[in-house]
Amino acid sequence: MVAGEIQPDVVFQDEHLLAFRDIDPQAPVHILIVPKRHIATLDDLTDADEPLVGHLVTTAARLARQEGIADSGYRTVLNCNADGGQEVFHIHLHLLGGRRLGWPPG
Repeated sequence: MVAGEIQPDVVFQDEHLLAFRDIDPQAPVHILIVPKRHIATLDDLTDADEPLVGHLVTTAARLARQEGIADSGYRTVLNCNADGGQEVFHIHLHLLGGRRLGWPPG
């Protein structure tokens, strides 16, 4: 996406975040919410990033309502490092819903 080879299906954008539909969705609704400022992993967050992380979560809730999945339920996921399932080393929150999600996740 950064190289311009893939155009994201943007559902939300402001000065701090970009949210778009995942190109390999794992649920009927699968949106990635990404800070515009590069932060590689959750371990790289500082106390100064607390407002940004709060904005990630409240944006996920707003998008869940917008997508019509808030009442039935949804999942948010922040993966950290390889064993935690992180494949792209720029933090991003997954918003998943639109079907019953199993537990444990995998």
